[in-house]
Amino acid sequence: MYGLIIQYGSQSDIAYLNKTTVEIITKIISAQYITHDVRRFRFEKPDGFIFKPGQATELSVNKEGWTHKSNPFTFTCLIDAPYLEFTIKIYPEHHGITEQLSMLNPGDTVILREPWGVIAYKGPGYFIAGGAGITPFLAILRQLHRDGKARENKLFYSNKTDIDIILADELKSMLGDNAHFTVSRQVDSIHDKRRINEDFLRAEVSDFNKHFYVCGPDPMILAVSDVLEKLGAKPDAVIFEK
Repeated sequence: MYGLIIQYGSQSDIAYLNKTTVEIITKIISAQYITHDVRRFRFEKPDGFIFKPGQATELSVNKEGWTHKSNPFTFTCLIDAPYLEFTIKIYPEHHGITEQLSMLNPGDTVILREPWGVIAYKGPGYFIAGGAGITPFLAILRQLHRDGKARENKLFYSNKTDIDIILADELKSMLGDNAHFTVSRQVDSIHDKRRINEDFLRAEVSDFNKHFYVCGPDPMILAVSDVLEKLGAKPDAVIFEK
């Protein structure tokens, strides 16, 4: 089975044949840091490109030596935005794709692939995120906010320090008091300093019959999912990327 790398912009339409999937080359419109280590990228949106809130794609840097290396990143814009947006935590110490992305500027190009993912909104409940795990929820919460339904949900969002919290002001604007931030490694934080564990969830969750959306480091997802099931959440109501 063959797919096409399709180039958008000023260059040729069909650039390369690949044996696995459709790959699309698109251009960076803007790139800016929104925290000390999180950069928001906006790309030209290819005609007909469709994704669902919560979905991701495999993204590569379009430069020699990097076109066949990819990482998954979540779309963070509304589905009808005139651009594609990604909100990406940069890990320069890994010397990988995020470090390469940190070096790109408007006009540079990246390679996108088909959207995928199982994190989808199924009804009111609790969003539980750790660090960059907030990113699959951004498009979902933005759509819910547009529809006037964001505050039917509650967010528990854990980070190491206050400055690590991604888009704190926007999350507060969308969710109001239902945006609950916790910080684990800053003793003078203005936020809750508890960890999101069994004691926290017992205290903060009022209805374990609702949906739970969980995203963060793998150990966190596993631990939180186990606790939620122990506390009475239905397994099919706990939604996370498998």
